Amino acid sequence: MDIQIMPDKQQMGKAAAAAGAELVRKALAERGAASLIVATGASQFEMLAALSAASDIDWHRVTGFHLDEYVGLPITHPASFRRYLWERFVSRLPLPLRAFHFLDGEEDPAAEAARVSDIIRRHPIDVAFVGIGENGHLAFNDPPADFETEQPYIVVQLDDACRRQQLGEGWFPTFDDVPREAISMSVLQIMKSRAIICTVPDDRKAEAVRNAVEGQVTPQVPASILPRHERCTLFLDKPAASLLQKTG
Repeated sequence: MDIQIMPDKQQMGKAAAAAGAELVRKALAERGAASLIVATGASQFEMLAALSAASDIDWHRVTGFHLDEYVGLPITHPASFRRYLWERFVSRLPLPLRAFHFLDGEEDPAAEAARVSDIIRRHPIDVAFVGIGENGHLAFNDPPADFETEQPYIVVQLDDACRRQQLGEGWFPTFDDVPREAISMSVLQIMKSRAIICTVPDDRKAEAVRNAVEGQVTPQVPASILPRHERCTLFLDKPAASLLQKTG
């Protein structure tokens, strides 16, 4: 794992986006098409703003995949990740994507997970943009995460720590309003990506970052699997990196 520490989250987001954009350009030059995974949440604000403004990318040859989505949440809700991705990424691009495969968790989450799983199996991923949760989760794979399933998308239960994070970030008015289930890309599907760009700001993530980078690989810290990937770059601001003993 390559660890890049930036002075603040703005520079972190720009650096992560630049690295990811270069991977997309390389895939387009080599194969004429590219596929990517896009994460959501407060940790991705700066990165997505910079990525959507990246120049010299033929976005009409790029296919995008949604990382995770709540079960039972309408797209009109402020916390909807479909809405988030439309507002903060898809609608901001200078050209439309070839396709973006949103996750719809409103009606039948198991059927939706199966539907998008069938699609992503036909699209090897060039770059996955991800983050790390306060509880060490990767996508919505809360501890103990399933490190074995080969299904690309699964329906998962959200633990209380994850739900408190969503409340603390201001997405929901009360804890009881936070959904208890989500559709999530599985850990192994994320790890199949040719490259991973992981962007993590803020001191509230510092313990999770330390556990993921310097602890044992364990389902109790789902993001601890990331250092096993051959091409994973972790972008941190100084607060998120504050508990690390090693940075390379």
